[in-house]
Amino acid sequence: MSLYAIKPGFQGLLRPTVGLLADRGISANQLTVAALLLSVMGGGLLALWPGASWPLLLLPPILLARMALNAMDGMLAREHGQASPLGALLNELGDVLADLALYAPLALAPGVPGVAVAIFLALALVCEFAGVLGPLVGATRQYQGPMGKADRALWMGGLALALGFGAPGGAWTGALLGLASALLVISVIRRLRGSLREAQS
Repeated sequence: MSLYAIKPGFQGLLRPTVGLLADRGISANQLTVAALLLSVMGGGLLALWPGASWPLLLLPPILLARMALNAMDGMLAREHGQASPLGALLNELGDVLADLALYAPLALAPGVPGVAVAIFLALALVCEFAGVLGPLVGATRQYQGPMGKADRALWMGGLALALGFGAPGGAWTGALLGLASALLVISVIRRLRGSLREAQS
């Protein structure tokens, strides 16, 4: 199970907005860069005020906005003839950098174990790398969960929301991040297996 399964419905809600953006000359690459800048801003607020609740409460809406921008840049590329090699590179690199920018500062929040955040981020990078390996063996880009990009956003947004509303940090944050890391390992395995199955068929 992964939130990737609801992506078509999410895209359907955004399609009218995508049409308006295309009519106004907004490019897919501009939205990709905007999503990255938004992530850097959100992560910067967390890093500058690690003990404050309001940057944590801002994280979920920032994550939702980032997901919307990511979905719309792909729709502009595919449905409005804006696909390009530069766009593909920006999309993959932007996702990885946005994850780092948004989630790494959570290690500074009181009661959140930095080692657990570092392990989570390292496995998130491996997971995305496993996804882009597909074309190297003749398969497509792989998106299997249960801890894909949208799932990570929901997971970490929930963690930030709980801390922002006053839940004291402690062992539960490490356990939550540990479980997320275990789900990332499963995701890596599923993506690699998916690539191999597709290549062999």
